[in-house]
Amino acid sequence: MKIGYLTPLLLVAACHAQSEEPTVTKAWVRLPAVAGAPGAAYFTINGGRSATRLQRVESALISRIELHESMEDHGGMSSMKPLESVDLPAGGTITFAPGGKHAMLFGVEGVVKPGTAIPLRFGFADGKTAEAEAKTVAAGGDAPY
Repeated sequence: MKIGYLTPLLLVAACHAQSEEPTVTKAWVRLPAVAGAPGAAYFTINGGRSATRLQRVESALISRIELHESMEDHGGMSSMKPLESVDLPAGGTITFAPGGKHAMLFGVEGVVKPGTAIPLRFGFADGKTAEAEAKTVAAGGDAPY
């Protein structure tokens, strides 16, 4: 077999190689129904080559962001608890979605309207960071993904 035939195969393999660092995809924000109330951010985090923990999310357009998890108890009541961090296994995927893990956004800047892109920066225990631009939807709006 000639080496020229191997080149396309090597390119395909390189495209599927695992990222060295965590990446964030499908980031979106549901804005609050009432001005001044918190909004919520949802996203998918794909782990890099090493296990780590998500410790924080930050944005220049948000005063404070907290990690939370919604749960339903046996009586059908929903509750929410804050999370200090979220484990991210090497090569694993963590999904933050309505009804589960999410980021609560406190103090959303008044300039943020449906359709505004919100920059988010994710900080991990190993010192690595990832950035994503979140799409925004109105309260009650459909998820963009």
